[in-house]
Amino acid sequence: MNGELNMSIGHLALYLAVMALVTYLIRMIPFTLFRKEIKSAFFRSFLAYVPYAVLGAMTFPSIFFATSSLPSAIAGTVVALILAFFRRSLLTVAVGASGAALVVELVMMYLL
Repeated sequence: MNGELNMSIGHLALYLAVMALVTYLIRMIPFTLFRKEIKSAFFRSFLAYVPYAVLGAMTFPSIFFATSSLPSAIAGTVVALILAFFRRSLLTVAVGASGAALVVELVMMYLL
């Protein structure tokens, strides 16, 4: 047991070190490569939207598996998109989407 625990702690330390190195490199490389101000409007615009695109690409697919049924996930997504389109706050969008998903889940539970 003790050997397994040490092996696990060793692996954990290695994983943490690799993660820290990768995170550091991702943040350091742009500073070392781009010493001058970026003047290209296209490239500046591209860099401004990359975090939003990555966040959306990581989040959007998991939305459809967050509930026990696809219809409730779709209902929550539609409500979230509508509220976001009308520029409601993040809290309002989250509560509205969760409420819509809950209502659809309850309706499906009682009807089916």
